[in-house]
Amino acid sequence: MGKIRVVVAKLGLDGHDRGARVISRFLRDAGMEVIYTGIRQSPEDVCRVALHEDADLIGVSILSGAHNALVPRLIAELERSALDIPVVVGGIVPDDDIDFLRSKGVRAVFTPGTPVEEIVKTVNAIVEEKRAG
Repeated sequence: MGKIRVVVAKLGLDGHDRGARVISRFLRDAGMEVIYTGIRQSPEDVCRVALHEDADLIGVSILSGAHNALVPRLIAELERSALDIPVVVGGIVPDDDIDFLRSKGVRAVFTPGTPVEEIVKTVNAIVEEKRAG
């Protein structure tokens, strides 16, 4: 199978994208193809990009606190579009919200301080599992 294709997205009005850019660079350095959507994307926009780019995984970077509203909308849009694309979330996510996001279908949540090696390893494992079917 080819390189892992990851869409990195900033949902909602969150305009802080330094973390998304840093993680995108590390994923590229690990051999993945990364499509960065830029800031202020809707869940529907991200879903369209993921479909168009044949994404293996979507990584949502969030700092705005809107993760409990926007990430479930993204997952619902993926389901409506019959797209089986795993979603991971990184950024400022309170510990109390991690279980909620996982219950909605998020495969992993990376909070500040997560080693980059752990993020790369987790992304690889999620995509390998998906490709294995």
